[in-house]
Amino acid sequence: MGRTQEARRAETRRRLLDAATDLFARQGYHATSVEAVAAAADRTTGALYNHFGGKSGLLVALLEDWIAQTVAGLTAGLRGVPDLNGRLAGMWTGLISHDGESGDVWLLLEFELWLHAVRDPEIGQIGAERFRQMRNGLAGALEDWAIEFGFHLPGPSDEVASQLIALLTGMAFQHRLDPVAISTGAVLAGLRRLLELTPEPARLTI
Repeated sequence: MGRTQEARRAETRRRLLDAATDLFARQGYHATSVEAVAAAADRTTGALYNHFGGKSGLLVALLEDWIAQTVAGLTAGLRGVPDLNGRLAGMWTGLISHDGESGDVWLLLEFELWLHAVRDPEIGQIGAERFRQMRNGLAGALEDWAIEFGFHLPGPSDEVASQLIALLTGMAFQHRLDPVAISTGAVLAGLRRLLELTPEPARLTI
């Protein structure tokens, strides 16, 4: 049976996003034309305009994808984890799990997206809203964990969530350049320090 129109549209959108991810990362946003993205995706420029309205709309979609992947990474390793250390370590391993062979592309794209979010007020507002959603979700989780595991947060949950996200994403940038130097144990120790928890006698080394 032939694919539905919805499935074809979804594939076209994904192909355009994947092509833009690679080109924006390796060449930069301004150096990449709409025509180049369409050609790399084996689609027409008309399809790109139809899905995203232009190159700026494509960048916004990539920014939303970037934040969504960060959120997904922070929560992916938490399902069914019964202990606090496992949940803290799970946030880290989930966040870096998409690196693999494409890690260098995502590292470059993250910088490219962040720079445009800082320079462009419209894109910056979108990025700021996505980060607010991320902070709010983690703040709620921290409040629940504090009750479940019997510890006190060292500050307002939204502030602590911001600090944890900053540590995790900052360590992720370092890990993508020097994975040997940034171990799960080092990240876990940093998270525990931010939460003002007593050090664990045995640190993870993975």
